[in-house]
Amino acid sequence: GFSLSIYDVTSRSIYLRWPKFSGASSYRVTATAVNTVGHPLLAHFSDVTLKGTLTSLIPNTVYAIQAEAIDKNGIILAETQIMQSTAPDIPVIEQAYSKLSNSITVEWRAVPGATSYLLTAQNGDSFTETVVANSPGTVTGLKPATLYRITIRSINSGGKSQPSPFRKAKTVLAAPILSVSSPSCDSIAVSWKAVYMAAGFSVSLMRSDGLGRMLKNTTNTSLIFTNLDPGTLYTIKAYAWTVNGIPGDDFTYNQRTSPNAPADVQVAFNSGALRAIVSWMPAEGALTYSVTASSGLLKLKCNTSSASCTVPSLQCGSEYYVSVTAYNDAGSSKPTDAVSLKTIPCAPVNISIEEDESDHLLVSWSSVNFGHYYVVFVKSDDGLEVHCNTSHTQCHFQSDCGFTYFISVFAYNKAGQSPLGDVFNYTTAPCCPSDFQAVLVSSDTVQVSWAPARGAEVYETRAVGWRGAVLCNDSATACTLSALQCSTRYNIAVYSFSEARGSNTSCASKDVATAPCSPEIKNISKEAPSVISVHWQSNNEEATYIVTARGEAGFWHCTSSGNSCTLISLPCGSAFSVSAIARSPAGQSLPSYSVPLETAPCCPNDLILTQVTQSVTNISWSVGMGAQTYVTTLESPKGQAKCHTLQNYCLLGCITCGTNYTVSLKAISETGLTSTCTYQGYSSSACCPSGVKLYRLGNNGIRVYWRPSDEMISYNTDLHGSKGNFTCAPNSGLSHCDITEIPCGDIYTVVVSPVTDKGLKLTFCPRKIYSVTCSGSSVGMVIYRGKSNAD
Repeated sequence: GFSLSIYDVTSRSIYLRWPKFSGASSYRVTATAVNTVGHPLLAHFSDVTLKGTLTSLIPNTVYAIQAEAIDKNGIILAETQIMQSTAPDIPVIEQAYSKLSNSITVEWRAVPGATSYLLTAQNGDSFTETVVANSPGTVTGLKPATLYRITIRSINSGGKSQPSPFRKAKTVLAAPILSVSSPSCDSIAVSWKAVYMAAGFSVSLMRSDGLGRMLKNTTNTSLIFTNLDPGTLYTIKAYAWTVNGIPGDDFTYNQRTSPNAPADVQVAFNSGALRAIVSWMPAEGALTYSVTASSGLLKLKCNTSSASCTVPSLQCGSEYYVSVTAYNDAGSSKPTDAVSLKTIPCAPVNISIEEDESDHLLVSWSSVNFGHYYVVFVKSDDGLEVHCNTSHTQCHFQSDCGFTYFISVFAYNKAGQSPLGDVFNYTTAPCCPSDFQAVLVSSDTVQVSWAPARGAEVYETRAVGWRGAVLCNDSATACTLSALQCSTRYNIAVYSFSEARGSNTSCASKDVATAPCSPEIKNISKEAPSVISVHWQSNNEEATYIVTARGEAGFWHCTSSGNSCTLISLPCGSAFSVSAIARSPAGQSLPSYSVPLETAPCCPNDLILTQVTQSVTNISWSVGMGAQTYVTTLESPKGQAKCHTLQNYCLLGCITCGTNYTVSLKAISETGLTSTCTYQGYSSSACCPSGVKLYRLGNNGIRVYWRPSDEMISYNTDLHGSKGNFTCAPNSGLSHCDITEIPCGDIYTVVVSPVTDKGLKLTFCPRKIYSVTCSGSSVGMVIYRGKSNAD
């Protein structure tokens, strides 16, 4: 697109620029004043010109500016329009002058339409500009005593006018920079550095209340005002002037003269706090005061703004010289004449405490500066307090055992009492314990007790015997002395002890004998199954020994004053623990170490033999006390049967029938002790017959035949069938038996057994099976079927 822009504006000119437009051979610009009667301003530019200036315009006027791009045929290809105001008219400076060394003030007539003005001060290549709203305006930041060219431009929203015709103006001299002090309470010294282009200086001084003005002119850079009032505030004003007498900037400084020394200094001493309160009459113009208390090289100070001050941390036993100095911002006064102050004496030192004789204390100390007399306070820990007043350096006091005395010494003078020094505590030796008792509680232990002793912290119990001493330390009022030598007489004492004074060894003692020593069993021998002899080592005098066998079966004792005794009637199968003790008038010893003892196991009371088969016999018996295993034996000339078992029964095989045996049993303990037990002999049962056979006898009879093992034995025959059971018992010496009536057609089990002396028949003889057939109604054939399965 085609556009138009403004790049500068003055009071009568507007500077334009536009971009090149394609096809344009020229450009036409028209400026028409808005709200103002007049002819438009028309300007033509070639196609190579892209900038233009509209001149001869009216200041402070808004123009409508139109630009047109025109081709070579005069046709307008594009156009644009903007609004722009011209700057106000050029101001005219009426006057320019300097009142301050860093600025120039300019006055001018107001320009219509101007919203502000630009002031410019030029010195060579240096420019300083300031924008102001109206007249007069001041350019600041300038150099003193320097000539400047001053111009002014008016400004509105459209831009700035051209600079006005310049005026020349020179800044005045710089003010001297004062350095002011008050070397004394009635004078003020003023000095300054030289000022550029200055021919001389004027310095005036006046009290702040407007009285007593002084003026001095000088070409020097310092002067002194004298005969001034102390502590008074003065205002000093100074300025430099040129050779033409034109004054420069002035410099004002407020200075107070230093104060006079305070009057009527008073010193009050506080002995308890070791401080002095110093007061005085206030000095005119003084802002603060400083109090100095000097003692040799030591100086203490306090500062205040009031008319009194407290000097703390004074030292006892010293003399101080106190002076006061007044201060303000100008300086200090002379110190006042010193006032002497003597403090309280220091606390006495090198205090010593001695027991110079029985039940008395001697307290002594070193003398101190300014100490006129001394007071010693002695307070015991039960609250009782006594004191001693003396001009000497020692005092005597009565004392008692077991007390702690708190001792303090004070020195006095007119200023008061010395500070509290070290409080010494002196503890007298503790009292001896009372109600002292010593009781033997075992062969090597004595229980000692006593009532508390005043002043005692710990008690030492000492038992001294011929072999040495035993000690016990405790804070309790009882002590157990253990590990004493048995069968020994001891001298026992209890000493009270305090950490401050140690032990009181003047206490009474007691003799105590310990119990006899424990015997040592050397040997135990078995005199008989229930008789035991015990032997020990005798190591006591006038002691009786008691030996005890202790077990589940009970207690057995024997007593002797020698070194052996015998225990009798000990039960079999029992375990015992054998120990011995010794007794004497002093007491009873500890038991000796126990020695184990075991008696042989008991024989079983009951033994039963039962023949199970012809060659096997069962033996059972009651339990033997103390026995773990058993060995049973059946012995005859024909041989021996034996078994070893943990049970209380066993089966013995290889037994010969019809034989007499001797019966024996051994009961064996866990440790191998053995008791051999003999019982009544045993006879095995008669032997079973052999060759048992059945024969037919008549129509309904049967004969049982056998070969007897012994002709003197009686036998019994039993037939068992489904149709009935039959028995026959022949006379002694016979080897057959007849059953006259027996049913045929049945199977019979046949057994022939010997009969014992008691009429009992044996049940373990062989059983044979026979079949008895019928022949009509009579017995037919007898057929052997074999042995019974029960065998």
